Amino acid sequence: MAKILIVDDEEELRRGLRLNLANEGYEVLESARGDTAISLAMRENPDLIVLDIMLPGKTGLDVCRELREMGMAVPIIMLTAKGEEIDRVVGLELGADDYVTKPFSLRELLARVRANLRRQSRRQESPPRYQFDGVEVDFLGMRATRSGESIVLTSLEFDLLRFLIQHRGEVVTRELLLSRVWGYQEQTLTRTVDTHILKLRQKLEQESGNPRHIITVYGEGYKFVD
Repeated sequence: MAKILIVDDEEELRRGLRLNLANEGYEVLESARGDTAISLAMRENPDLIVLDIMLPGKTGLDVCRELREMGMAVPIIMLTAKGEEIDRVVGLELGADDYVTKPFSLRELLARVRANLRRQSRRQESPPRYQFDGVEVDFLGMRATRSGESIVLTSLEFDLLRFLIQHRGEVVTRELLLSRVWGYQEQTLTRTVDTHILKLRQKLEQESGNPRHIITVYGEGYKFVD
């Protein structure tokens, strides 16, 4: 049974999510504050976090950043208010895997939860290790190093890199990545792919502005080359 942490200061929203997620068979944890959410997440090690941006104590952006800095690669779905485009982009840059805009339908959020959890269950299908240009990736242990120094990747970044490597030498479209890596197809989210590709380059490439391995094929998508 997957364990899901809900972090939101709206009691009614937490209650609704708790009841519906529990009805889907998930174990549910709750926090109303950003500062307490961090210690709860580190202690309970949830399988997924639903994280609001506007929180007392610490913002959701702070929580996301600190969890990633501490090496927690669990999928994070950010909840953002309508019109908070900048916050969505910043959240993705800080390591969030996905976002849902308030007000949202319960059906949409549950679909995102299932999609992100499915990605975790597919990890056993990937090659356990891969090396290129001084980078070594342990997909099973979810660890990465470059020249022996640790690189912090999120769960989605591991999955995105895995898919690109599995299809190395092939051009993969943004739509295919959304479908096969994120687990859903939604045209308006293709910028999400670009943001995560940029983060992967910054972490893995010697020169992120002149990438040698994660290549843009203009008008088509992306390609991984050794």
